[in-house]
Amino acid sequence: MDEVALRLKELLFPSIANIAVLSVDVNIEIVRIDAQYTTVGSACPECGAWSTRVHSSYLRFPADAPSAGRRVVLQLRVRRFRCRNTVCLRRTFVEQIPGLTRRYGQRTERLRSTLAAVGLALAGRAGARLAAVLGISVSRSTVLRLVDALPEPEVPAPRVVGVDEYATRKGRHYGTVLVDVETRRPIDLLPDREASSLAAWLAQRPGVEVVCRDRTPCFAEGATAGAPQAVQVADRWHLWHNLSEAAERSVAQHRRCLSVLTAAAPQPAPEAVPPRGRRRRCFTIRGAATGCAAGVPGAGTCTAGPVAEVVGVLTNGCLLNARASRAS
Repeated sequence: MDEVALRLKELLFPSIANIAVLSVDVNIEIVRIDAQYTTVGSACPECGAWSTRVHSSYLRFPADAPSAGRRVVLQLRVRRFRCRNTVCLRRTFVEQIPGLTRRYGQRTERLRSTLAAVGLALAGRAGARLAAVLGISVSRSTVLRLVDALPEPEVPAPRVVGVDEYATRKGRHYGTVLVDVETRRPIDLLPDREASSLAAWLAQRPGVEVVCRDRTPCFAEGATAGAPQAVQVADRWHLWHNLSEAAERSVAQHRRCLSVLTAAAPQPAPEAVPPRGRRRRCFTIRGAATGCAAGVPGAGTCTAGPVAEVVGVLTNGCLLNARASRAS
């Protein structure tokens, strides 16, 4: 029995020490694992004092990563200890299993890391849908909350910094975005585009050697004040953009000179457009039938077919109007 429990521990918790698997219950939907922590005591999270005085114990049921399509739930027996430090503000505290549980946590650490990785790749809605396929019931808000709880990654000191503006509300409020040109990743966002903000940011990073910016005066002043040792370079996109704007203004100013050099091409004669509207059409048909307005030779005695070709209507309608005109 001890050998089976040891193998279960190595299979279920390979990287966690001092934990014993008591039993495993498997049904169609859920795998329930009964386990407990085997250390003699625990350290107080407030003062760090070691304590072995047990106050009480209770069961925790954190969700774990699914196994073979089944949900896995741990049944952990955790103990509450008394803190021996009389100066400490905590009288009692609950033991936490490193790498498995945390305070007020409803999921194990490996399940949290799995959901956080899914959220980083797919965000909220798509991440929740993929988690449901994997057998994890979670909402999109929880996925985003787990991503937001991740610590900020350590960004290496940039050597070449790109500076540009971004709009939180176009035409009203602008900020400054700073990008590591070598890795092509954004580094930081400043709430405004003032020279003082950029100078203070660059002053905290003395390793900046090149500042790639547009031709805005505030960025030039901020780069000069915050990083006087850095070389300021105009970025390629803004150079081409400014060149295209200057060429467009020059062509617009000399448009008359260009029109003199080009020969005027003969304009084609406008094609006759058949009249539209029911009243106008009926009048034209009636005039064609009486030989006064359709422009067909011998219109007073022509049939309905030629009149329909000139006016552009169906033969039945032309015939009815012709008969009405003759009757009148």
